[in-house]
Amino acid sequence: MKPMKRVFAILLVLVVITGTAAGFSGCQNKQTKFEYWNDCAALSSLKDYVATVTNEKSKDFIPVEDRIAVFDMDGTLCGELFPEYLEYMLLAYRGLDDPDYEASDFVKQVATEIKEAGKNYKTPAIADYDVRHGTAQAEAFAGLTPDEFITYVKNFLQQDAQGFEGLKYADSIYKPMIEVVAYLQDHDFTVYVVSGSDRMICRAVACEKLNIPENQIIGMDVTLHASNQPEDKDNLHYQFNNGGEDKLVRGDQLWIKNLKMNKVFQIAQEIGKQPVLSFGNSSGDVSMHEYTITNNKYKSMAFMLIADDTERDHADLTETNKRKASWEEHGYTIISMKNDFKTIYGYDVVMTE
Repeated sequence: MKPMKRVFAILLVLVVITGTAAGFSGCQNKQTKFEYWNDCAALSSLKDYVATVTNEKSKDFIPVEDRIAVFDMDGTLCGELFPEYLEYMLLAYRGLDDPDYEASDFVKQVATEIKEAGKNYKTPAIADYDVRHGTAQAEAFAGLTPDEFITYVKNFLQQDAQGFEGLKYADSIYKPMIEVVAYLQDHDFTVYVVSGSDRMICRAVACEKLNIPENQIIGMDVTLHASNQPEDKDNLHYQFNNGGEDKLVRGDQLWIKNLKMNKVFQIAQEIGKQPVLSFGNSSGDVSMHEYTITNNKYKSMAFMLIADDTERDHADLTETNKRKASWEEHGYTIISMKNDFKTIYGYDVVMTE
C-alpha cells in the first residue's frame, strides 16, 4: 500500500473507532458540568431523559427539530421575591423613585400597593392583580422604543437586589438552572422562555445570561404602535414611516398577560410545535406543563421547581408544601432548591431581611 493511502486508511479507522466508542451523535459528546447541583433524583431523571431521546437507536429518539424545551422565568430561572417579582419591583421604582418620570395617580397607586405588600414578601392580595399590574406597566413605559425600554431595564438590573448581600438583580438567575439550559442547548434542544413577565424584560434578563435569542422569548405583551400614529387610527389603518419620522414605540394598553392557558395559546401561536420538556414553579405554569405531557407523540417530561430553602432564599414554606403535594399528584418531577442546589445565586451571596 502506498504511504499516502496507508495514512488515509489509518485515519479512517480511527474515525470509525472513535464514533463507535462514542455511540451517539456529535452533540451528545459534550459533557456539561453540573457544578452547582447535588446528586439528586431530578437531575438524574433529566440526564436519563436526554440520553434516551437523543440516542438515534432509541425508540424514544426525538429529531433535533422537535426538541423543544420551555421555561417559565420568575421562580424557575431567576429569583421571584426581591421582595416581589422582578417586574413588580421595576414598576415600583418607575412609579415612586425614578426622578425623571412623573407617574400618574394610577401608576403611583399600583406601585405603592407593590411596596406595601412586599414588606411581607407577598404580592398584593387584590383580585386580577396580574392584569392591574400589566395595565399600570403599559402606561408607565408608554412611548419608549423597545430598545429604550430594554436599556432602561438593564440599568435597573444593576441595582442591588433587596433582601441579599452581594447580589444585583442582573445576576439573580439561578446558577443551577443556567447549567440546565446550557445542557439542553448542547444537546440540540431549542430553549424558549415562556413567562408571565413582560417579554422585553425577559429579553433584558435572559438573552445574554442564558444565551437565548430574542425570538425565543415569549411573555406578557403591551400594544405597539408608530410614534406619529394618531389615536383615532389603529394599526390596520396606519402606514408606518410618515416621511421617515416614525419610530416603533410601546403603547399604554396591556395586550396579553401570558399566564395559564395563555401560555399554551402563545406556544401554539409562536412556536407551532408541542414542547417535549417544560419547567415551571407555580400554578401559572400548569397549563403549559399539561400541554407538554398530554397526548404528546414524543416522550415528554414536566419539572416543577419548589422554593423550599429558607436559609439561602426567601420562601413561604406553607405555600411551598401545598404546591409540592399538588405537583407530585400531577406526576411532575420536583426540583428542590434546598436539597438539589449546591448554591442558588453563588456562594458569596447572603440572604438578609
